[in-house]
Amino acid sequence: MTKYAGRTAVVLGEATEIALAIAKRLVEGGAHVVLTARTTEERRWLCTELGSTARIVAPADVSACLGPGGAVDLLFADAVDTVRPLLSLLSDGGSVVLTAPGPPSTAVHTLAAELLSRRIRVNAVAPGCIGAPDGNGALLPPLGRLGAAEEVARAALFLATDATFTTGVRLPVDGGLGRP
Repeated sequence: MTKYAGRTAVVLGEATEIALAIAKRLVEGGAHVVLTARTTEERRWLCTELGSTARIVAPADVSACLGPGGAVDLLFADAVDTVRPLLSLLSDGGSVVLTAPGPPSTAVHTLAAELLSRRIRVNAVAPGCIGAPDGNGALLPPLGRLGAAEEVARAALFLATDATFTTGVRLPVDGGLGRP
């Protein structure tokens, strides 16, 4: 599959299952992927998971691994503060998707408004009830099951590549938990 061929994507933040699921789909789709991990151990594990087609680097090394004049088409990050240092590398017409549970709608709207002149779309997924049960008897969301990192990844990639007339949106991926 070459859905993302010719695109450069950076996935920032902690080495989470959601970041890994996003990176796997991008690699499978032919994108050039840079994924960050803080520790050498995490970087080794991610290299094993993704193979040689993705670059796994320390967060401080993202700009260097893209090289001079390197441009990013798709940027996935856990917070607005994580995105800001890389905005100069983001191609006009690119996309930012925030992937942590907590980006407030105002932060998404503010960054989206700042980047409108460059035609950069900014959206967020807000995952909730994702992963294995913790055994504390917590109630399941209205859909009756926990979600998977892969489901969050599909929503994030939709916002990044297919939702071309969407910006400033915070999409709950929480099994209906955020709804009455």
